[in-house]
Amino acid sequence: MVRRTRGRERPSSCDACGRTIPRDKMITYTTTNVYSTDLKTGDDVRTSTFVEKHYCISCAKAKRIFEKLKSRAARQAERGGRQPRQPSERWNSGRRW
Repeated sequence: MVRRTRGRERPSSCDACGRTIPRDKMITYTTTNVYSTDLKTGDDVRTSTFVEKHYCISCAKAKRIFEKLKSRAARQAERGGRQPRQPSERWNSGRRW
């Protein structure tokens, strides 16, 4: 028999608010922490660690990690990302007779 996994995701808690939600609904965000000794000599030691945090949708939206595609597209258009198509001046440029 086929084992079904729909609706059986392991619940996990949000790192910001503590809300318990299924793991597949969480937003995973990875950050890099760099630690250094800040010595100007040759034995300066730098270590970096990757920290993986899991947020619920509302906390991810509040921290601006996650946003809807419509608002993301509007923000990119405001910055000058993709330009809207302008009607061309050529003869019969997509217009009907």
